Amino acid sequence: MLAPVVVGRRLLGLEHDDPARYRGAEGAAGRRVRALRRRGKYLIFALEGRLELIVHLGMSGSLRLDEGTHTRVRLEFEGATVFFNDPRRFGRLRAVPAGDYRALPTLARMGPEPLDRGFTARALAARLARTSRVLKTALLSQEPVAGLGNIYADEALWKARLHPARIANALAFEEVQRLHRAVRGVLRRAVDLGGSTLGDGAYTRPDGEPGYFQIEHAVYGRAGEACPRCGRTIERLVLGGRSTHVCPRCQRR
Repeated sequence: MLAPVVVGRRLLGLEHDDPARYRGAEGAAGRRVRALRRRGKYLIFALEGRLELIVHLGMSGSLRLDEGTHTRVRLEFEGATVFFNDPRRFGRLRAVPAGDYRALPTLARMGPEPLDRGFTARALAARLARTSRVLKTALLSQEPVAGLGNIYADEALWKARLHPARIANALAFEEVQRLHRAVRGVLRRAVDLGGSTLGDGAYTRPDGEPGYFQIEHAVYGRAGEACPRCGRTIERLVLGGRSTHVCPRCQRR
């Protein structure tokens, strides 16, 4: 939806009032956009002169064609203006030499895209085998698989019947296979439904409409409710500083 608006056009300038979050982004000004791609929650503008403008969407950021209450950056292209909206202010912009992600370690270490053919159960097993972190924290690191956020990690782990506090490199291959199927299944369904728009309305689709996957959440945000699979009360715990939702019966530790 965004590519037809920006690819082939020159970025004339950027306006923002937060150098700490968007430092160096001005270096992209004056360059034409050659291509646009996504890696996890990063949008990568390939610019002429072997430069890239990296937009990290954070938890709630989005690039839109309309200015909003939470617009943080205004990007002026030839014939079009694009606004970076970010209600929770976790997003970042940075211009870097093409492929040089030393200043963006999460992007540099990012795993395969979850819906690409390269994301296989064996590839996931190999990456999980490298870490002794708990499973939920490992998934949110983006290293085993790209783009899996808090909501979808909880939903995939519930679907796979795996406790989020299990140690990542201790999973049997059959468990990794279940997790692989669950990640792909959850994300395909979420894409079909336009993502999850929670009560704060921080996330909406690019056209401003809400997503509807939250209606089908099995565990995320449902602490105190009955598990839709077994009826046991869903519990909330904190792992790695992140709110985590689990069914103590379906996801035995």
